[in-house]
Amino acid sequence: MGFRPIQGLFISLAVAVVVSMAAPGVAGAPGATAVGGGGAVIFAYGRIGDDRGTGSSISIDQFEDHLDELKDGDYQIVPLPQVVEALRSGTVLPDRTVAITIDDVTPSAYREAYPRLRAAGIQFTLFVSTDALDRGPPNAMTWAQVREMANAGVTIGAVTASGLPMAALSPVELRDDLARMKERFQAELGAVPTLFAYPRGEYSLPVRQQITQAGFVAAFGQQSGVAYAGADPYALPRFVMNDAFGSLDRFELAANALPLPVTDVTPVDPVLTRNPPILGFTVPEGIGHIDRLACFATGQGRAAIERLDTNRIEVRIADPFPAGRARVNCTLPADDDRWRWFGVQFFIPGE
Repeated sequence: MGFRPIQGLFISLAVAVVVSMAAPGVAGAPGATAVGGGGAVIFAYGRIGDDRGTGSSISIDQFEDHLDELKDGDYQIVPLPQVVEALRSGTVLPDRTVAITIDDVTPSAYREAYPRLRAAGIQFTLFVSTDALDRGPPNAMTWAQVREMANAGVTIGAVTASGLPMAALSPVELRDDLARMKERFQAELGAVPTLFAYPRGEYSLPVRQQITQAGFVAAFGQQSGVAYAGADPYALPRFVMNDAFGSLDRFELAANALPLPVTDVTPVDPVLTRNPPILGFTVPEGIGHIDRLACFATGQGRAAIERLDTNRIEVRIADPFPAGRARVNCTLPADDDRWRWFGVQFFIPGE
């Protein structure tokens, strides 16, 4: 089936709207759309056809394959602000809702990604580091290019001014970084975005608290999974697409994923004080055959699972993670060869 945008869901071009100045709302009740689906798959891209050894790039051929799949497949491509509002209000999203984000302001976002997305009729969100824009070419876009994209309907989101991982910043450094970022957005775009992406997906409970206090209505990580009503709006998942994990098969698998709703996740703070952690969570009644749940840890493959009672799960990770980022992805088969998906990303401090 062809690409069918949902009527009435696309936002206007005014910069104040495009930077997602959505009013805060009340999140939907946990489980409102959890068991039956109704979530959104959010994809995160970095550089497009511009691999400089960072591991965050995807080839132009891969990116174009993804766009062709979105145009030709049975997907509903929805701007990220509309996804967030639906999740916050508990509104059921159509099956196979997809949103596109880019966490990069190198010239490839403007030169390669933007014209291809525009030609495909796909709206997207660009998460911006203001320090990088202030430095400008040759390693970053210009503010004029960002304004052009915003005026054409691109949603502008925020990361920290510096773009540095937040879990390693002191509270004072983080406050200063966020304040500088807000000042630059206000000066250049006339408004501050209300959608936020954690650089490299890394955050801690104190970081999350500062983001909520800074006035953002939602924040996004880089852990795999499907966003759904009742999920933490300040830790929403996204599927990261890059050369290593950007094949068309993986893209289709992720685009067709369903939520694996969970509650009472432990450890509460993704910055680990115990390594390896014991990952625990509770799944709702009626979600499927829990005995078919499988969880995989970075560098360790499939992890052992223990069911403490009917719906409480603990994932037993065999070995400590090295310093840096580590992920655990849990999947559960659903109908029609689709998968329910829940993921977490941990940050492991160095020595």
